[in-house]
Amino acid sequence: MCGLIYYSSASGNTARFVQRLVPPGSACQPQRIPVSPSEPMPQPGGPYVLICPTYADGEGRGAVPKQVIRFLNDPERRALIRGVIAGGNRNFGQTYGLAGRIIADKCNVPLLYRFELAGNDQDIARVRVGLDQFWGKTCLTMA
Repeated sequence: MCGLIYYSSASGNTARFVQRLVPPGSACQPQRIPVSPSEPMPQPGGPYVLICPTYADGEGRGAVPKQVIRFLNDPERRALIRGVIAGGNRNFGQTYGLAGRIIADKCNVPLLYRFELAGNDQDIARVRVGLDQFWGKTCLTMA
């Protein structure tokens, strides 16, 4: 199993990261948490890693997007999370990737990686290798 679930706002940075991370036709197709609260939440079919951007004010408030909180408030979905990868912006100093630390602490899972904005080629390569090691098999390859 190599499930990925992600949230990306209208800015699309996290969506661009995930699109580059998971090639079309890959055995592991990610599910997106919708931006609109009126849209249905994805239902994970098994264990997953959550990829989430950080939105925080200067004090760190509001770091975890409300839709991600809503997604994780469901006990069945929360029980299947195995790790988190966080997006952020280094310009925000201490709050860089804060959503990942908060989710990891609250769900008692590891913070696997942090990337800036939409990530770069090195981030993509590191996350692919890291997820393969984490799941114990090659998962981000063609089916």
